[in-house]
Amino acid sequence: MKKSYIRAAAVQFGVGTDVSANLHTCLRMIDQAAQYRPDLMVLPEFVNHLAWYENADHCYQVAVPLDGAFLRAIAGRAKAHCCYIKVNVTLRRQGGKVTGTNILFTPTGHIAGYNDKQILMGNENNFLERATDIAPILATDIGAVGMYACMDGVIPEVARALAVRRPHLLLNSLNSFAYDEAALHIPVRAAENKVYVVAANKVGSLVPEALRQAVATRLKIDPEFLEGAGESQIVAPDGTVLARAPRKGEAVIWAEIDVRLAENKMRPDGVDIFRARRPELYQPLGAPTQDNSRLPGADSLLAGVVQIAAPGQTAVAAAQQWVAQAEAQAVKLVILPELFHLDNLHDLAQAETASQVMIAAIQSVMQHCLVATSIVQDRTHMGVLFNKEQIVLRQPQLHPSGRHPWSRLGDQVNVAQMAWGRVALVVGGDAIFPEVFRLAALQQVDVVGVPTQILEPWEATLGFPERAAENRINVVVGSKSHSGIYAITEDFTLWTEWKKRPFDGNINTPLVTMSTGAGLTTALLYPAVAMNKMVSLRTNLLHGRPWHLAAPLISS
Repeated sequence: MKKSYIRAAAVQFGVGTDVSANLHTCLRMIDQAAQYRPDLMVLPEFVNHLAWYENADHCYQVAVPLDGAFLRAIAGRAKAHCCYIKVNVTLRRQGGKVTGTNILFTPTGHIAGYNDKQILMGNENNFLERATDIAPILATDIGAVGMYACMDGVIPEVARALAVRRPHLLLNSLNSFAYDEAALHIPVRAAENKVYVVAANKVGSLVPEALRQAVATRLKIDPEFLEGAGESQIVAPDGTVLARAPRKGEAVIWAEIDVRLAENKMRPDGVDIFRARRPELYQPLGAPTQDNSRLPGADSLLAGVVQIAAPGQTAVAAAQQWVAQAEAQAVKLVILPELFHLDNLHDLAQAETASQVMIAAIQSVMQHCLVATSIVQDRTHMGVLFNKEQIVLRQPQLHPSGRHPWSRLGDQVNVAQMAWGRVALVVGGDAIFPEVFRLAALQQVDVVGVPTQILEPWEATLGFPERAAENRINVVVGSKSHSGIYAITEDFTLWTEWKKRPFDGNINTPLVTMSTGAGLTTALLYPAVAMNKMVSLRTNLLHGRPWHLAAPLISS
């Protein structure tokens, strides 16, 4: 890397069915962006043609060759404006095949590298081939760069497999009508990986205008939602959006960024988020899944979080009070913050005794609900789920934590079957690792309880909503502040009739209920709907994972 400070731009526009006209639009928008003198431009997905095809031959004919006039023209603009340009096109391949391909051009007009889209969305599965090779990290003089596209950013694996190899910049090209892209999926990939994300989305109709009403009818949505959702953005490693485009209309946004900030992977508690990873635990991410049938969980479940700021015995008394109130309200699951009952951890033997006393005290006011928190047990930071009689689930902390460096570490995600569904616990600092929630989802969990201590704002605003959305699991978080309940919705799969709400542009944003202060906060969860992971035609959030490309996740 030669430059520390660079100017990055995201270029937002729409295209149609005329490849020549689309090239003209690309060049016009590149020239417009060049007025801001960026070092890097990112363009949307499928800039050569709408992602709508009459048949396979039509898809191939409107795709562009790597050495053809379309891409040569964009390479020429990269050279003319002396900047990197990232585009995404449908690319002709041998044997009449087509891929959705990300390409990065250098300021000299050469190709720095390219990679194919890994997760295809809906109708794309009928025409495009998925990636077969692991996406590279490209060394450039503006930093190390990784590339992905649209649906690749809706699940954690693709960006994470890039991020573990320590890029400075992740570049995302989108062709999306979903509002939750900008609200959730784009910025979370920056925050959870402490890396810059530059994302460019489409605007305008995403299908031929003459077919728009018919397609909307088939999708069972209003035609207005078949437009690119815009809101292209540039996001800092802490999840702060540095620049955002409007939802409608062409736009160029840019931001000055210090790429060196993406080299700092430290949490406030002194943990490096990648050095603390434990790839040996993540091996299931690199294996195909079995869509095992099972009985669904309950249609609904009243859950609660208790936020407690008081220390020691005062905290235990407060917990008793609020758990008793939860019982009175017929709450079935209550999550308390991690180690809320301990003033300090200097004497682990004393902490173990205090943990046993705390559980007994809370059990004394329990009748029918389950309560989860964490304790000290056998020199381990241990998540526990208990009823009025016994502990029914234990979950050791899995990753090193600066808050609890004394803890022994567990070696798997444990699951318990309750009358209302399958439940897992994610304990303490494990809550920032998307891999842990993914492992729970692979075990067909309906609800994840999270006794933790939130240290960074993005965890509550982006992290937990994304864990619920990308896995289709209900998440309940107990912390000393920013506790929350994240419930997935029944209406989710596109091309199906939605029963509980009209489509409002958000495909999979969870229902969020946040604590506003000390005490009990409750909300309904929906365990049964966690069975449905199908976002669109042939696109499954869990079974569509690029497991065959997971080597960076499970080996580094």
